[in-house]
Amino acid sequence: MDGAGGPGEGPAQDALQSLSRRLQVQEKEMELVKAALAEALRLLRLQAPPTSLQDPGTLGPPRDSTPAAPPGLPPTCSPSLVSRGTQTEAEMEVELSPGPPRLSNGPPAPPGGSEEPSGTQSEGGGSSSSGTGSPGPPGILRLAQPPQRTDTPRRNSSSSSPSERPRQKLSRKAASSANLLLRSGSTESRGGKDPLSSPGGPGSRRSNYNLEGISVKMFLRGRPITMYIPSGIRSLEELPSGPPPETLSLDWVYGYRGRDSRSNLFVLRSGEVVYFIACVVVLYRPGGGPGGPGGGGQRHYRGHTDCVRCLAVHPDGVRVASGQTAGVDKDGKPLQPVVHVWDSETLLKLQEIGLGAFERGVGALAFSVADQGAFLCVVDDSNEHMLSVWDCSRGTKLAEIKSTNDSVLAVGFNPRDSSSIITSGKSHVHFWNWNGGTGVPGNGTLTRKQGVFGKYKKPKFIPCFVFLPEGDILTGDSEGNILTWGRSLSDSRTPGRGGAKETYGIVAQAHAHEGSIFALCLRRDGTVLSGGGRDRRLVQWGPGLVALQEAEIPEHFGAVRAIAEGPGSELLVGTTKNALLRGDLAQGFSPVIQGHTDELWGLCTHPFQNRFLTCGHDRQLCLWDGEGHALAWSIDLKETGLCADFHPSGAVVAVGLNTGRWLVLDTETREIVSDITDGNEQLSVVRYSPDGLYLAIGSHDNMIYIYSVSSDGAKSSRFGRCVGHSSFITHLDWSKDGNFIMSNSGDYEILYWDVAGGCKLLRNRYESRDREWATYTCVLGFHVYGVWPDGSDGTDINSLCRSHNERVVAVADDFCKVHLFQYPCARAKAPSLVYGGHGSHVTSVRFTHDDSHLISLGGKDASIFQWRVLGAGGTGPVPSTPSRTPSLSPASSLDV
Repeated sequence: MDGAGGPGEGPAQDALQSLSRRLQVQEKEMELVKAALAEALRLLRLQAPPTSLQDPGTLGPPRDSTPAAPPGLPPTCSPSLVSRGTQTEAEMEVELSPGPPRLSNGPPAPPGGSEEPSGTQSEGGGSSSSGTGSPGPPGILRLAQPPQRTDTPRRNSSSSSPSERPRQKLSRKAASSANLLLRSGSTESRGGKDPLSSPGGPGSRRSNYNLEGISVKMFLRGRPITMYIPSGIRSLEELPSGPPPETLSLDWVYGYRGRDSRSNLFVLRSGEVVYFIACVVVLYRPGGGPGGPGGGGQRHYRGHTDCVRCLAVHPDGVRVASGQTAGVDKDGKPLQPVVHVWDSETLLKLQEIGLGAFERGVGALAFSVADQGAFLCVVDDSNEHMLSVWDCSRGTKLAEIKSTNDSVLAVGFNPRDSSSIITSGKSHVHFWNWNGGTGVPGNGTLTRKQGVFGKYKKPKFIPCFVFLPEGDILTGDSEGNILTWGRSLSDSRTPGRGGAKETYGIVAQAHAHEGSIFALCLRRDGTVLSGGGRDRRLVQWGPGLVALQEAEIPEHFGAVRAIAEGPGSELLVGTTKNALLRGDLAQGFSPVIQGHTDELWGLCTHPFQNRFLTCGHDRQLCLWDGEGHALAWSIDLKETGLCADFHPSGAVVAVGLNTGRWLVLDTETREIVSDITDGNEQLSVVRYSPDGLYLAIGSHDNMIYIYSVSSDGAKSSRFGRCVGHSSFITHLDWSKDGNFIMSNSGDYEILYWDVAGGCKLLRNRYESRDREWATYTCVLGFHVYGVWPDGSDGTDINSLCRSHNERVVAVADDFCKVHLFQYPCARAKAPSLVYGGHGSHVTSVRFTHDDSHLISLGGKDASIFQWRVLGAGGTGPVPSTPSRTPSLSPASSLDV
């Protein structure tokens, strides 16, 4: 209630104010209706023969109607401006007819009185039914067409009384979205009328008029989404078609998969370090190279269709085998795991092994050594962990056997005898004897002998092993022990397959680390390196397992996952926090490759430097140097970061968290200069206006919070809220003048807001058709609707970004792909250039400030790809199309 008074004053005063507001609204709208009808008749005279028009003299002023009371504004004492985005219950719809047009907010017309089906529709697509009939399958785009006119005027299906609203239509919506759903039939179905909207705040009603062929409609999950064609476009046929002339080339991959994989780090004969992340095998040359001073260079093998899980390097130091997981395609169909054997010099695939033979994925690989790598041993990820031996040159399977139901973590050929194979994993070490069957495919046999622990405690896991020159075998286990294995004396007297007697036992034990041993490496000088998990120590062991030297990896890099020997005394160390370190035991180690360790979502690029910032579920906020290909700095946010944006000055960056909290940090000092919370739900987007005077924050509580910002970006104060979306905010963009916002939500709405005018919802979206946007990251809109695939369920596209020169649009989809389209992309089924490499849904894409590079984030694969943009053909914005009057010719019946 507003104010306080006597017992009867409150209701009486409210009723009087409500009647006064209604009268003002009606007077304004009647004037607008008259003007709109006159303009519509003028346009019709220009487009149709005079005989087809009604005599304007027969048109009278619309009859009065009784609209519902406008929604109330918040108390005047509130420090924030609040604009309700809901439509009023009564909306006027006017059609030309032989008699005077009628306005009604009563019940729908009786059946048979009109050829148009009645329905209610949200402006952005949150509708319960379409005013143009059946919506058709998802993803279909059609030009909006006018229905057949009849002599019966259409009535509004909304009721003036809240108690008469069709509540059954709200079963899947929150109560706050009632007014958004209770709207008139689709606006694009009115032919030959110029859209006009009554001015005013949240209490004003809207008159719906439309021109033929000035809008397109697409459907997502059966919901219609109407988008108005800019006035400068006479026909969709004049828009660009075909893929863009620009292409992408993978320039750099940030990160290394050390968190959950093994057999993932080797050094090739060329001196390049080979490792993998997502679907890409990276060949990295430390120091010098195209990456700049000290940055090294990268090449990439990209033949895999899903995440790579393990590697093996041929004895020649050139050929590489890489095994991938199964995965699924974009239709949900399973993809078969496979092993690729490829040349590291040419990056050409030489052999594809095991397609259709493995289940779930390839867990471990090893080349034979004694016969120059003629054979390849593979362990898959099926329940039985099938062990198989393959002929590398022919790609044929020579032998196969069920290994164990326990996890298998490592496999290897004895370097002196290819008939001897070892596997280790959960609580076991197995010694296999392979009889090749004279090279006949499938005719070989594998027999197993278990390692006997005897008086020694059986560890839970044995993650690694290495062969010593004298023939013994060392294993590292989860108890921190290094065990030496050898043949027992009874081995020579045990015929056949081993039977009940075990022939391999523990010769010696040395306690090496606190916690598990994750890696063992035999050096060229015969010494052995071990890498610890919990203690993060690297220890060098001499003969008899005597410790010679050790070093400790800094805690923020994680535990030792893999070790590879470089030139001289140099070592390469992969860690569990997805970092690749370079150094030696005497001088210590420094990072050459770093990455995130969990799912990534937040990405923004610097306004004038080749830098970008990322954040995600690992709670790390990282600033990356795109030229030096290195991590500039990182801080722990203590909470999950989901979105970020640089202030136009570049001095500060805003970061949105999953708790409704958002921070502003100084990019130089990394100090938090502002810490504010809006609501208690996660934030999905933060965006500074082009002039840096405002900051918009989109939340999962359906609101956009607007803050005014100081010139240096350090101070923020609440300016207002944009309230009206019926689902969580997903994307938003500022206009070039910094006064307006376009936003998308989880139920596929497109709404426009006048921020400078008080965070008001712009009820007539047609008026925003020619507005220019400083950025274009909204996934729904006329300029980008062509990026949506057929049959989309509305979640197929996670992120979108237009280049600064407005030539191309990059899209991140849910199927591990990055797409490049021409801009504007306003044709259905628009062709694109498609780029793979990510092993998970791609969560975000952004162009750097000069459009020289595109940055893309993988979701669960925690990878960051830096793509070079090639063939741009110059810089600068695309010349704008001269403004023309929209075509009034009848809309085409063909899908667009």
